[in-house]
Amino acid sequence: MSRSSRVAALARLLPAILLSLLAGSAHAQLYGIGQPLAEPVVAPWNIDVDAQGHGLPAGRGSVAQGRVLYAQQCAACHGEKGQGNPADALVGGRGSLATAKPLKTIGSFWPYATTLFDFINRAMPYNAPKSLSADEVYAISAYLLHLNGIVPADTVLDAASLAAVRMPNRDGFVSDTRPDTSNIACRHCKTGAAGQ
Repeated sequence: MSRSSRVAALARLLPAILLSLLAGSAHAQLYGIGQPLAEPVVAPWNIDVDAQGHGLPAGRGSVAQGRVLYAQQCAACHGEKGQGNPADALVGGRGSLATAKPLKTIGSFWPYATTLFDFINRAMPYNAPKSLSADEVYAISAYLLHLNGIVPADTVLDAASLAAVRMPNRDGFVSDTRPDTSNIACRHCKTGAAGQ
């Protein structure tokens, strides 16, 4: 059998294979295979935080605590003061977005401080994601916001104060209102408040 005939035969079989796989998942429901997950099993993975701060955990952290933690957990990748190298820069770039060489950092690009917490909480440090406590993530967030000139040196962040931080590029993003998209800035907000 030539290579082209084998490819043609496989192309004819592919729809049947896909249909059998789909039918198999329907049978799984019919025959009771699997089980619903209990809340305690889901809770460690249910860590998303939205723009308004829904989902932020209890805890608090200061700029001073964040300075120490940043040096221990972040500086090796992001530089001593967040300047980058080898990983992305976290500080600087204000006013650069409209230039030919924009520098997209926390202070120049990110629209919400809650996104900073969410990203650090789920993805950092790179070699040990999800290893930081909520207090440590609040502290590192406070320090990075301070390095970007967004909060003063005596800042202590918690769920309420972090959600209240107004980022410099907050109004630089707009919702996509085309009817064929589901790109909504906030799925918890009332209509008309998505960008607020």
